[in-house]
Amino acid sequence: MSSGADPGGGDGIGAFALGPGEPAAGPWTARPVAGVARELLELARARRAGQVGRVAGPVVIAVDGRSAGGKTTLAGRVADAVGRSAVVHADDLAWHEPMFGWAHVERALLEAVRAGGPVRLRPPAWAERGREGAIELPEDLDLVVIEGVGSAQREVADLLDAVVWVQSDDTEAERRGIARDIASGENGDVEETIAFWHAWMAHEREHLRADRPWERADVVVAGTPPIPLADGELAVAPPLRPPHPALPPQP
Repeated sequence: MSSGADPGGGDGIGAFALGPGEPAAGPWTARPVAGVARELLELARARRAGQVGRVAGPVVIAVDGRSAGGKTTLAGRVADAVGRSAVVHADDLAWHEPMFGWAHVERALLEAVRAGGPVRLRPPAWAERGREGAIELPEDLDLVVIEGVGSAQREVADLLDAVVWVQSDDTEAERRGIARDIASGENGDVEETIAFWHAWMAHEREHLRADRPWERADVVVAGTPPIPLADGELAVAPPLRPPHPALPPQP
């Protein structure tokens, strides 16, 4: 996917503080949300068309990135730009599953989506713990966006049509995340919330260091924009895929 970067684009407002192993993206370019969404949809459809065997359901795009980095907001903006779309939150897939041990739930959802028709998935932990309802997707969607840390994990990569990595400043994401969780009260009082955040981040950093989802992303979007943006724009950078290994020397 093209970033549309100007030759002189680049450093932006400032450098990000990044997690272990994550390379800095760039150059950053301001792009309209609708244009980015359209290109992602076209890329996903082209890949789907090239697959062996018929896949009936909507294309699936994963939006992965660090906690409180802007994934949910981006997923909603992409879905709104496409229309006939739905967003699935990894928090629902991972609910009361082991830390980053919920690939089986995501695979079950993705397989149901690719089969076509309406989807109704009731994850095992929901039934075991008495959570009501199910993850439901209507028929005739054009796009399903799965957003959340781990949504593009390696174990489900074969069932995804495109991947977005949301790169964000670690310090700003932590500030956002702790403030959000304190406001919700879901993890206890202020001290308990801060302790939970740091415990969670230890697991998240280890997962991302090992899984390296940014290497499978088709485009990078800034969750904490490093360049000035107008309304309706995203800061976009080329993929962070690793270079191909060097060819061995010829005799």
